[in-house]
Amino acid sequence: MIKEYLKKNILITDGAMGTYYAQVTGNDIIFSEMANKTAPDVIRNIHREYIASGAKLIRTNTFSANTKTLKISREALKEVIIKGYQIAVQAIEDREVFIAADIGPIPEIVDNNEIDKINIIEEYKFIVDTFLEAGAKIFVFETFSSIDYLEQITAYIKKKNKDAFIITQFVIMGDGYTRKGISAARIVKEVKKIPTIDAYGFNCGTGPTHLYNGIKEIDFSNDIVSILPNAGFPEIINERTVYTPNEEYFADKLMDIQRLGAKIIGGCCGTTPVHISKIREKLEKQEEKKDGNIKIKHREKLKQAVEKYAIENKAVKKKTSEKLSFSAKLKKNEFTIAVELDPPFGANIDKMLEGASILKENGVDIITIADSPLARVRVNPMFVASKIKREVGIDTIPHICCRDRNIIALKSDMLAAYMEGIRNVLVVTGDPIAGAEKNEIKSVFNLNSLKLMKLISEMNKEQFEEEPYNIGGALNLNVYNKDVEVARMYKKVEAGASFFLTQPIYEKKVIAYLPKIKRLNGEKILGGIMPIVSYRNAQFLNNEIPGIKIPDDYINRFKEDMQRDEAEEVGIEIAVEIANKIKQHVDGFYLVTPFNRVHMIAKILHKIL
Repeated sequence: MIKEYLKKNILITDGAMGTYYAQVTGNDIIFSEMANKTAPDVIRNIHREYIASGAKLIRTNTFSANTKTLKISREALKEVIIKGYQIAVQAIEDREVFIAADIGPIPEIVDNNEIDKINIIEEYKFIVDTFLEAGAKIFVFETFSSIDYLEQITAYIKKKNKDAFIITQFVIMGDGYTRKGISAARIVKEVKKIPTIDAYGFNCGTGPTHLYNGIKEIDFSNDIVSILPNAGFPEIINERTVYTPNEEYFADKLMDIQRLGAKIIGGCCGTTPVHISKIREKLEKQEEKKDGNIKIKHREKLKQAVEKYAIENKAVKKKTSEKLSFSAKLKKNEFTIAVELDPPFGANIDKMLEGASILKENGVDIITIADSPLARVRVNPMFVASKIKREVGIDTIPHICCRDRNIIALKSDMLAAYMEGIRNVLVVTGDPIAGAEKNEIKSVFNLNSLKLMKLISEMNKEQFEEEPYNIGGALNLNVYNKDVEVARMYKKVEAGASFFLTQPIYEKKVIAYLPKIKRLNGEKILGGIMPIVSYRNAQFLNNEIPGIKIPDDYINRFKEDMQRDEAEEVGIEIAVEIANKIKQHVDGFYLVTPFNRVHMIAKILHKIL
């Protein structure tokens, strides 16, 4: 039946269950799957909201339903799965809506840190048998990082019911690879060899733009492809995981994805019934204006090479005397310039070193190195910071993220960085890992940013007394309640922080708030500036990156068909305007380099210094 539907229609699925359940109930601590027993009405109503919004396929609330993740017995697990399927059946009533048995990856690592493949296969078979008993005919295996187990378990399903329809979905990150290092193209090549899989695709991991870019070169001809991206990247506000509201934008991007050949579209983490409703509206309008099966494939290839920017007779004047260190300039109340470079996804750091050299030549005081921002794997910032300091000869600030290391690893990193001459660190709690990946990837969070600052302060007293670490913190003024964020900044000062880097500033209300911030202990604030590079980039930042809101008047200065150079000039112009507005209220600038375009930062520095 579902195959017949797909021959003539685009199939819209529901959106996220876990994150929407957390939003509806205010509870993002427990697994939503347990609500199949404790709060079935809530789950049933969420299903019904998605159906009312236009979903023709809903997934059972069972993504994390396995004994290893939920830490329950098989008897209890069976009850969770059966109830989850029954709730979905009750939700669709007599509507023409498909139900998919939702199965997520079972964690491979057991207590002795060995992969127990036999027991994992048996667990999958138990889950499948339970769904078959409940009446399931459609199965979706989602958020997998490889084809491991899928050939065996899908064959098992087909043996039990040859007419079962099986969808397998994989999670790729912003670099185009799964957590196990497999490219999207290779996943497709491997999954197409498995005859018992009826449809394949991608979900979770990233928002729609990154997912689109990761799959746009793949030929999906003659395949049933399912694409369900996240709403964007989440952030943690007041201990809660929050996604940026972006329903219109999300639906527009899903239309681009659908034109690549996707037959099944919907949403993963952060998406809500409103996202699904917008997809339905866009599809309906598209059908009205249908002018043939035209695939839109943007084969835009970004030039990543760092361009050396030489300004004749306009270079920033360099002092002939020895340059003051970053911390010394701050203590002397001298205006200070920090620039952020993202470490590479791979092992080649040449472009980053070249970029750091250009920035040094243009008067930058210090280079900051992010620590796997948005929970996407990059080279360790400690190693990168040490290499830049050693080979380029400029101060560096590695970001230290609490998400991925326990207290032992964090202390070890601090000792190693100190040995390499690093004396400045930016301490951040870390962006959260997408909810649908929680079965495979575990956050550590032995400490949060405040506790880590206190730890480094103690190490300063005990081990680094002669030349202590200069501790920095993040300051997000793009939130609704800025007073709460500043109050947290004061707690960080008490914990040992002496300087703060703000999130990129764009809005007038943020600029107006800057002079209201009192300095309690001489702490310094560097205002964040991130130049926009194009209309598409502005839309992406506005809709998929948490903590950033770009005013319409800035977005409207860009045109979709602008040439790269023209768009960059607009981005530079806006950045200069913002810098001039905030300069009198901050102690320095913190410039974030977009796509390694160091030449843009050099031009901005020339205009504002």
